[in-house]
Amino acid sequence: MDIVIYIYNGLTALDAVGPYEVLSRLPNANVKFVAKEKGVIVTDTHFLKLVAENDISEIDKADILVVPGSVVGFIREAKDKALLSWIAKINLTSTWTTSVCSGSIILAAAGLLKDKKATSHWGAIHLLKEYGSIPTSERYVQEDKIITAQGVSAGIDMSLYLASQIVGIEKAKAYQLFIEYDPKPPFDSGNVTQADVATVELAKKILGKEAKKDLSLWDIVKNVQSLIKLKRGK
Repeated sequence: MDIVIYIYNGLTALDAVGPYEVLSRLPNANVKFVAKEKGVIVTDTHFLKLVAENDISEIDKADILVVPGSVVGFIREAKDKALLSWIAKINLTSTWTTSVCSGSIILAAAGLLKDKKATSHWGAIHLLKEYGSIPTSERYVQEDKIITAQGVSAGIDMSLYLASQIVGIEKAKAYQLFIEYDPKPPFDSGNVTQADVATVELAKKILGKEAKKDLSLWDIVKNVQSLIKLKRGK
């Protein structure tokens, strides 16, 4: 079973790693981390790095496609016509196409969510309307073979649900026990509809700071890549 997880600079790590921890347990799982170019991918915090061993030109099919989200990088991805074309092509071959967090905006930009219900991170969910999707605040949403999940940690919930559709509820429950996913958060503020106003406002400020930090990274990466090309005479 080919499980393709698309990764890109600025992605939120748990958006990719959460589903990986569940889906990699599936029978005959063959997980591939794929990017536009092979190599090191820098996550949104800048501390953690992932490695893409394949680029999108090398992958033309998948049983499961996972598209993670990010603080701001998803906006760049959603404007990349070559990437969107690749996602649409992989979707034609997939049994399941999934997203976590603002990854649903990328799926929507690829034309996969028009007139379909979908969810996303609370900070980005309004953008789904721009692509003709129907936003919903459910933890995860299935429309035919496409499953979208809310922000970050919701990718684990989505993946456990997907596992139950593939191997049955009992095995999916065993996967959940294996990773000891038994969330009991210390605060009742994990959903924008439950958090108080002060918490929501503080979260928005933090999100804004993270976005600025993320944007500064792209300037650095762009300049470094330009310098490398210059040294190579390209």
